[in-house]
Amino acid sequence: MRMMMKVSIPAEGGNKAIKDGTLPKTMAGFMEQHKPEAAYFTSTGGDRTAYFVFDLKDAASIPSVAEPFFNGLNAKIEISPVMNAEDLKVGLDRVAKSH
Repeated sequence: MRMMMKVSIPAEGGNKAIKDGTLPKTMAGFMEQHKPEAAYFTSTGGDRTAYFVFDLKDAASIPSVAEPFFNGLNAKIEISPVMNAEDLKVGLDRVAKSH
């Protein structure tokens, strides 16, 4: 299922993770393993923030996706299912046909 994950990294932890190499290693590890269809990097609320859109095989995969960010970067994680425009069209067509 297509998911969007928001990773928020507090400034202090992020600064340390940049200096010791944990931040780039954690980001690269996620990108290599999960091959997101989109990845964006910004700041929100004073935290370094990454947004990834990727395919989650099943709910049991959530710990393997989130734990490297929790453990290595002291990050806050939000994961939500999302649709692209094509998914939305299919979903709305199904709703229209059911009424």
